[in-house]
Amino acid sequence: MFNPWHEVHIGDNVPETVNGIIEIPRNSRAKYELDKASGLLKLDRVLFSSVNYPANYGFIPQTYCEDRDPLDILILCQMDIVPMCIVEAKVIGVMHMLDGNEKDDKIIAVAANDKSVSHYNDVSELPDHFLIELQSFFEDYKKLENKEVIVEEFQNREKALQVVLEAMSLYEKHYGGKL
Repeated sequence: MFNPWHEVHIGDNVPETVNGIIEIPRNSRAKYELDKASGLLKLDRVLFSSVNYPANYGFIPQTYCEDRDPLDILILCQMDIVPMCIVEAKVIGVMHMLDGNEKDDKIIAVAANDKSVSHYNDVSELPDHFLIELQSFFEDYKKLENKEVIVEEFQNREKALQVVLEAMSLYEKHYGGKL
């Protein structure tokens, strides 16, 4: 069976631009997640807290992280993007996070083909309030599950590019695949 994690190309201009595969559209309370075995999308849960995802959320194919999942990506776009859509995304930053004391970085990117956001080149250019919203969402969305998430810091594009390259390298080591 086709598995988007392993069979979708990461992109032609990595790490600056990557393909992101959307699992959760912006404004959703549904926590969809890739079923690693089948490659299908499953409903993990409906968020316990009354909050909605502030950006389109998904993963970067052919990457692997310490949490045994592909690298997460938040893609800013003026539209709510449907799940399992491949989006060309320009990497502009990274949010370092601990989820249950486990490292869980989130790449921050903009939809390369959305002129309302594609002019952003670094996370420092985003409105301050939007970054506060991102941080607040991730710190709050698991509170009613009695789980703690700590957003450590936002870092710039250069650091994010390093995170993408590290996740590509881990994927290659773990799966022995060629990117």
